[in-house]
Amino acid sequence: MTRITDLSLLTGWLPVVAAVLGAVGAVWLLLPRVRRYVTTTMPIVVLTATVLTMALYLFVEEVWRPFPDPIAVSVYALIGIATAAMLLVVPRILVRRTVGAGVTTVLAATVVLIAVGVRINLVYASYPTVGAALGVEQVQRIEAGELTRRERVVSARPLEPAWHPPGGMPEGGRVLTASVPPTASGFAARDAQIYLPPAYFADPRPLLPVLVLLAGEPGAPQDWFVGGQLAETADSFARAHEGLAPVVVVADGTGSQLANPLCLDSDLGKVATYLAVDVPAWTRANLQIDPDPRSWAVGGLSYGGTCALQLATNHPEVYPTFLDISGQDEPTLGDRQRTVDAAFGGDTAALVRVNPLDLLRTRVYPDSAGAFVVGADDQMYRPQVERMYQAAKDAGMDVRLRILPGGHNFELWASGLRDQLPWLATRLGLTP
Repeated sequence: MTRITDLSLLTGWLPVVAAVLGAVGAVWLLLPRVRRYVTTTMPIVVLTATVLTMALYLFVEEVWRPFPDPIAVSVYALIGIATAAMLLVVPRILVRRTVGAGVTTVLAATVVLIAVGVRINLVYASYPTVGAALGVEQVQRIEAGELTRRERVVSARPLEPAWHPPGGMPEGGRVLTASVPPTASGFAARDAQIYLPPAYFADPRPLLPVLVLLAGEPGAPQDWFVGGQLAETADSFARAHEGLAPVVVVADGTGSQLANPLCLDSDLGKVATYLAVDVPAWTRANLQIDPDPRSWAVGGLSYGGTCALQLATNHPEVYPTFLDISGQDEPTLGDRQRTVDAAFGGDTAALVRVNPLDLLRTRVYPDSAGAFVVGADDQMYRPQVERMYQAAKDAGMDVRLRILPGGHNFELWASGLRDQLPWLATRLGLTP
């Protein structure tokens, strides 16, 4: 029997039931048999909700502009529905002042809110299951104190033919939370989330390659384990390769949920130094992995994909391999002038010196390789990804482009990682 926490919020019967219950709740809130409520109260509430939603839209999209791409209009419409439902609770209770009517009204508003939440989640696919939405973790965690160094190691390129797994390995990987100090950068990053595959716990220990992954904006390192289904993808790969998979360091590239420091060294913080110096240095010092840069890659989704290409073009000696999933054609706060003003005090040349597209037009990268992945229905990012793929190809990189079914959401990003992990494993020297 399927546990409640395992029920899908993206497919199957649950989203349909939520929508139906939400519609029933809306009918209760909108259609009591009282003339004054229908002719006066309800229009006032609907108008108020519309005004509030439009004000929110204007503030977020025109004034604040916290995200590089606009929030979908459908999401604002859903927010407006939720706002109207909440505003109707008290007037609807006052129509019939009984305990039963009051409880029914609160339940009606609740199911509307749940239906709206489920529908918004279908847009972004951030929470694939009920458990994910409730914060129930599916990963097995380990503390730093439980990690030990092995005297015996296996080192080869490719690694898999030389690897003979001993007994006693765990069935799945483990996840470690670690604070990576910003020794060189001073960047105030949140804790990294690190996936260690089953083979990491073997004796002898194989010296595994490293994939540094970055989340989007807004976002956090945990996003790769929730909507991105990183642990499930890596565990599945490990089962097919005798416990072998890359060590995946999901580092923080923004500093907070809503921050957008552009993955640059700028007035907004030295994010590039943090990811290109501090993170690799800490990883090599604290984990037994393959230190050869040829065995290192950087990747990410959306903002993180843009960031991955930034690091690959500005620091190819650190990250000669990259995975850009749904990235942009340049780091941005909404437009170039706003970006330049906020990050470089108005100095456009400073941005040009580190901007991937400008670097790809003026340099060659014969030793670099990368994969670009984007959704076929991603109207905003697909042209940008295709543009960057061609620029990287023209600059001598060994690159590939994959256009997968889907849009700009976690379903696409999770499938993008699954799709490219075999290529990454071969490129990084894990598999032949």
